[in-house]
Amino acid sequence: MTRTRIATILSTLGAVALAAPAFAQTAPERPISGTRLDVSAQGEVKRAPDLVTIGAGVVTQAPTAGAAMTENARRMTATIAALRKAGIAERDIQTSALSLAPQYRYGQNEPPVITGYQASNQVNVRFHDIARSGTVLDALVAAGANQISGPGFEVENADAALDEARAQAVAKARARAELYAKAAGLRVKRILSISESGGDYRPPRPPMTVQMAAKEAFDTTVAPGEQSLSVNISVSFELE
Repeated sequence: MTRTRIATILSTLGAVALAAPAFAQTAPERPISGTRLDVSAQGEVKRAPDLVTIGAGVVTQAPTAGAAMTENARRMTATIAALRKAGIAERDIQTSALSLAPQYRYGQNEPPVITGYQASNQVNVRFHDIARSGTVLDALVAAGANQISGPGFEVENADAALDEARAQAVAKARARAELYAKAAGLRVKRILSISESGGDYRPPRPPMTVQMAAKEAFDTTVAPGEQSLSVNISVSFELE
């Protein structure tokens, strides 16, 4: 490497080293000449859910582990087929748990004795047509599912709703600051900082009701209701 080349590299590194502190510097905080006021506020909006999640499973028991798994696989295959027939996409069916465990008989002052085996296979199912929730649940049970959990409801794309809640929270905080300032004979000069403690879902857990119809058929009715989406913020104001 030539001396000219080395000098050029060293010169470049020196320039970078001198410039680096400038990028690390932050603007100095403006001093507060008035009174500081900290206010907390919450913004909340309600939306109808557009996504439902249901947990479904098959639990089987048999004298041997192989028999328990074989029967479980047969019934789970029928359960998955029923979901597909109901229009549920493959990407919306996900295995959540699979287990095989011995079953014991316990006697006094005797070691436990294995009496059989229990196999369990659980899936989570998601779909958007909430009006069909009852139909899907009935199809699952008819196909052999003997464990059902849920339903759980969500607002799938909640960003726009949460932004509305944020704007609402800021407006509330500003109104409260104006109230405090007026009561103290002051006025709001500026906002010093805003911090958010996070968006929050508070979905209701609607009951799943089963109604008896003619010919001993069951129609499951599901009521999705509404979901509350909220944002909590803390705002610091300067009063003068």
